[in-house]
Amino acid sequence: MSQEIEIEFKNLITYEEFLQLIDAFKVQKTDFVEQTNYYFDTEDFQLKNYKCALRIRYKKDTYTLTLKQQFDEHILETHQTIEKDAFPGLINGMTLPEGEVTKKLQSLGIHTENIKYLGELTTHRVEFPYQRGLLVLDENHYLGHIDYELEYESADYKKGQQIFQELLKVKNIPDRETKSKIHRFFAKKMSLK
Repeated sequence: MSQEIEIEFKNLITYEEFLQLIDAFKVQKTDFVEQTNYYFDTEDFQLKNYKCALRIRYKKDTYTLTLKQQFDEHILETHQTIEKDAFPGLINGMTLPEGEVTKKLQSLGIHTENIKYLGELTTHRVEFPYQRGLLVLDENHYLGHIDYELEYESADYKKGQQIFQELLKVKNIPDRETKSKIHRFFAKKMSLK
């Protein structure tokens, strides 16, 4: 188990802006890595109501269960590795394995047996150092939809925000209100009902 405070800034970008950034930072197609997020919540969205998100991320042959919780203007992430053999059962309704994530869920009053798999989002991601932080370009595929996103992770909120805003300005990218991937996934899922 591990925990970390995530300080990141994000902006949805157009396909043209995505291509512009790939060119500007000399990113090659082979630099992208695929990862898939499998999202979970209760039928009545108890986690969403607590401003939390629960996912299993598959990346580089590893499954990681992550609970994201609002923490001031940041996100507190609690991680727990999932055994490869257990993953298919979790997608098909098996209860989450005991660990730090389930302890956190129980402390919120959420019964883990009520948590269900709700869908997946696959990202083609490239990340590289930028101004003492990490710059990330994502191409996200979910529910028949594709979107593109620019993220910047920083150890310092104010400095990171300044660097990100300057990057948007220099690249002529409008500052767009951008919800998290899980929020966009659920919004799209609801619009399809």
